[in-house]
Amino acid sequence: MAVGSLPSATLAYADEVPRPATASRAWRKFARNPAALLGMLILLAVVGAAVAADWVAPHDPARQSLRRRFTPPVWAPGGSATYPLGTDQVGRDILSRIIHGARISLLVGVLAVVVSVLVGVTLGLVSGFVGGRLDTVIMTVVDITWSFPQLLLALAFVAALGPSLVTIVLVLGFTGWERYARVVRAEVLALREKDFIEAARAMGVGSARILLRHVLPNTFSSIVVLSTLQVAQAILQEAALSFLGVGSGRTYPTWGQMIALGRDFVSVAWWLATFPGLAILATVLAINLVGDRLRDALDPRT
Repeated sequence: MAVGSLPSATLAYADEVPRPATASRAWRKFARNPAALLGMLILLAVVGAAVAADWVAPHDPARQSLRRRFTPPVWAPGGSATYPLGTDQVGRDILSRIIHGARISLLVGVLAVVVSVLVGVTLGLVSGFVGGRLDTVIMTVVDITWSFPQLLLALAFVAALGPSLVTIVLVLGFTGWERYARVVRAEVLALREKDFIEAARAMGVGSARILLRHVLPNTFSSIVVLSTLQVAQAILQEAALSFLGVGSGRTYPTWGQMIALGRDFVSVAWWLATFPGLAILATVLAINLVGDRLRDALDPRT
């Protein structure tokens, strides 16, 4: 490369580095959306209840009493203000179990997504930037993994390793990384041919630095939005595994486990399965509302 061309390369490099929308502008757009605010309020309430479960829950979620079994909600005939959402078949407080169950659902959802992001983003960056045979191998693995139903894979791994909280997190994390690999690879393929990347190469910037400082930051918006929606998916999958009896075990109350235990008593105690189901519905809906509106706020085309 000629020495005289360095200033132009430097100028192109400086001019072509994309500047994403500022956080303040994205936040103003997000805050003006009523659906986003509703989802955020619901999500903050669920997270707050989960964090302060030991102080918010009115009773010990594991405390049993056959004398108060099948107590209906407070507004139903025979209900008690001591147990606002009633009790289950062994006298445990439904509200307390839902509040403590929020901890497991949110913990599993967030940690599983962290595992998926670490694996998927790393492989997507390498696959898209390096290309060649490595790209073919990684994408072949992605296609094979994508062809299996995720819940079926999770069931197989949990059945083999045994139900536990750590197992659920790892299983859901390692069965959801391919989405990130696909999305990040597609963005890297588009970014690696940009003028500012070519200018950085011409200036002698190493591949690792280009990936970490110039390519990865330009994929953050897609990663954040996808991660938000994946948390909701992980919560649903954890609930499904708990419903099937292969969740995080019997140590902690979970929403899926509560629905499974209450399905045999729907005709006599509808509240056993209804309220945990509504908790799942409200949490997943709130996360989806926040994720969709966050995507709109971070999308430069809108």
